[in-house]
Amino acid sequence: MTLTQELRIADAEARPVGARGWAALTVLMLPVLLVSVDNTVLSFALPSIALDLAPTSIQQLWIVDAYPLVLASLLVTMGTLGDRVGRRRMLLIGATGFAAVSAVAGFAPTAVLLIAGRALLGVFGAMLMPSTLSLIRSIFSDRDQRRLAIAIWAAMFSAGSALGPIVGGLLLERFAWGSVFLLAVPVLVPLLVLAPILVPESRDPCPGRIDAPSIVLSLATMVPIVYAIKELAVDGLASVAPVLFAVGAGFGVLFVRRQLRLEAPMLDMALFRRGTFTGAILVNLLSVVALVGFLYFVAQHLQLVVGLSPFESGLALVPGLVAMVVSGLVVVPIAKRVAPRIVVPSALAFSLLGYVLVAASTSSADLGLLVVAFVSLGVGVGMAETISNELILSSAPPSKAGAASAVSETAYELGAVLGTAILGGILAALYRTNLVLPAGLPTGAADAARETLAGAVAASHGLEPGLATALQDAAATAFDAGVGVAALMGAGLVVVAAVVAATTLGPSRDDGSSTR
Repeated sequence: MTLTQELRIADAEARPVGARGWAALTVLMLPVLLVSVDNTVLSFALPSIALDLAPTSIQQLWIVDAYPLVLASLLVTMGTLGDRVGRRRMLLIGATGFAAVSAVAGFAPTAVLLIAGRALLGVFGAMLMPSTLSLIRSIFSDRDQRRLAIAIWAAMFSAGSALGPIVGGLLLERFAWGSVFLLAVPVLVPLLVLAPILVPESRDPCPGRIDAPSIVLSLATMVPIVYAIKELAVDGLASVAPVLFAVGAGFGVLFVRRQLRLEAPMLDMALFRRGTFTGAILVNLLSVVALVGFLYFVAQHLQLVVGLSPFESGLALVPGLVAMVVSGLVVVPIAKRVAPRIVVPSALAFSLLGYVLVAASTSSADLGLLVVAFVSLGVGVGMAETISNELILSSAPPSKAGAASAVSETAYELGAVLGTAILGGILAALYRTNLVLPAGLPTGAADAARETLAGAVAASHGLEPGLATALQDAAATAFDAGVGVAALMGAGLVVVAAVVAATTLGPSRDDGSSTR
């Protein structure tokens, strides 16, 4: 049976769900809320972590990137395993491990141990996100209900991002930075209790055997490529990045060839022959790069340059995060009537405007400008993410929901890595290039200031007032000079995403091509 035939049968057998289905969706929102809160909280906790653990600039990037690196490398494996052993079972295993490791990571005494904890969180996180999205696909077979369910899923992701700065800001003003990791425990315990009661188990009815070589090849493809992205951003072409890219690409070719030969492949490569599926994946990736890159530099700017507290910084970004929630829900009825190739580029125009506002400003110290810019960015990302995720799931048959969800989440996590590694790496390089240290600065303070903006702020605390002010001003000027360039790069990525959407996202299957 071809993929198109399987999709037609799935559409023909679709039935609306009742109250139990929506109750199951509520339970599935708990891990989504957790992951989104964790993403935002970490960005706002990073200055506190930097001041406490004194990481180097590379370690600071790894604190952010260790989790998405491991997670992105394992998503396809875990999504496919969920199709085979049970998506609900995979969700419960991931939730248990994530809660336990989060509790330990909150007390990490060094940057290296925190990075290790974040990496282990990536292992269990890889079990969580594909499971939630694939279970939504299996529960909501009716496309109209599924589109709304995915909009709610995306809205909850944005709502968690909005809640993260508020809750995280309150915690960071009263407790140590480790408290933000402990949020996982009260969120995931209700999931472990309610999911076995409300969420039905689902799996691929014809899963075939678990192919160990495919799992190894998947990891051998993803780990070098994602690591190469980081190395390229920090050290340029002189690093080992080209070699790592070549190694990852080589294993990727072997992975694809094996999938094409297997009767029951780990990842059905036929999915990528559908332009809508591949285009939606790329839009997903590029949108997240723009969003995470923005959050990476704006969180540091608000706290370390403007001087806001973590809670005040969170409040400053709430309007933009709320805009993501609202726009993701508002776009649902629009998407039923207007083709994705029109809606998504139009939405991304708002994201482009947000970056242009920052890049065009002579100084990013204008707090009002940053708020307006993030609102504009949020509107575009909220709409684009809702539509792209729905298109990804609708392009795959229910039996392959885990694999399709895993590819979608891989794009998201790769986008998170790219956002911090490329935009964050370029920002760090420009910061060091533009930093002009004041005369008379002690050697230790000068070395710390050259590493990161947080290092400069921390070093200034031990200096006499005049020299401290001069160091803080020099660091702020160097940092903001890099922000303008990073904003222009973010704008370019949004333009690429809009072009991809306009050329690959054809009419919705609800239109003349509808199979129902």
